Amino acid sequence: MRPRLLVAVIALVAVAGMISVDLRPVHAGEEPSTSGYKVLDPIRHGSLTVFPVVAPRSYATGEFMTLDEGLRSGDVVVTEYGNVRGLMRRRPAPAVQAQVQSAAVNRLVLINNSKRPLLLLAGEIVTGGKQDRVIGKDRIVPPESDPVDLSVFCVEPGRWVASSEHFGTSGATYGGGVGAIGGPMPGTMMAQPSVRAKAMGDKDQAEVWAEVRKQQQSMTVEVAAAPTASPASAQEIQSTSSYARVMENKDVKEKVDEIAAPIQQNYESLIRQLRDRKAVGVVVAVNGRIIWADVFASTELLERYWPKLVRSYASEAVVTRAKGGEVSPAQAEAFLADVEGRRETIEIEPRVYRHTEANGDGFKAFALTSLLPKTGFDVHIAKMAE
Repeated sequence: MRPRLLVAVIALVAVAGMISVDLRPVHAGEEPSTSGYKVLDPIRHGSLTVFPVVAPRSYATGEFMTLDEGLRSGDVVVTEYGNVRGLMRRRPAPAVQAQVQSAAVNRLVLINNSKRPLLLLAGEIVTGGKQDRVIGKDRIVPPESDPVDLSVFCVEPGRWVASSEHFGTSGATYGGGVGAIGGPMPGTMMAQPSVRAKAMGDKDQAEVWAEVRKQQQSMTVEVAAAPTASPASAQEIQSTSSYARVMENKDVKEKVDEIAAPIQQNYESLIRQLRDRKAVGVVVAVNGRIIWADVFASTELLERYWPKLVRSYASEAVVTRAKGGEVSPAQAEAFLADVEGRRETIEIEPRVYRHTEANGDGFKAFALTSLLPKTGFDVHIAKMAE
């Protein structure tokens, strides 16, 4: 995500680790530099198309712990902002110490008690507390951390009563791993791209709530029209304020599975075949329109996130009705290669991570770069079409 640019105007503003950069290339029409990624022939099922992405190299990512792994083991604790005192490991940083009196809609506190760095992806949903929340930004939390102030957005408008003191995984299976008896274990879910986009791109709570309600209504219509759906399902979906509960509804899950299961199985088989070619991500199209890309630093990391990612893409496909032509691999590769933004915002936590957001013509792209010892590579890149 570092295109070669001739920059005419650069404006830098550095405040608390944030840098905003305006980028204007001198030569209009200059070909964007390529990232080295290659897009392969797609896997299609219904309205969902997934293009596998292979990389010129893969990095060692086994040390990173996912949120699912941390919550399941108990090494990671997420709680309301007002409960921060109970999580203090050492003398708290001023930013966390400033407000500990009460919970807040857009703030949660996380502590990583493990000896591994924790990887958080924007769009992951944690359930519990006073409201379910979606993580708003990719980040890395170092091992044995002090409490970290998370930027989150509520995806459960209407509830402000604690269902539990801490947050945890969903009761459903969204890529939490494989249990001792071979079955999938509970994990956090990934919000569908339209909801992820409001949190990552717009960073606006009202927009997130509006999108949650829109998707809730769309799912109600889809379930009500399904001949095999329970008569009470549509009413159940309409009555809940929880995005997570909508997605955990039995009939919603069945509709999502109709699309997700074949794609997941085909791609998992493909990943095994392409492991030597370093399959690291996907470009996603719904109804003939490219909407998203997720690319990781390694095949191993992609495999850990793939089950819940594919369900998020399938959820989008269930409720998207507009149709377009068939997307080609060349179009998918062009989408992935074009990351030349007119404006970049960079946030740095020294010796931990760098987060870069690039705003371009019709897209936003995000790169999380690890600055931990022996790393220095992009752990995750996400790109959304606007």
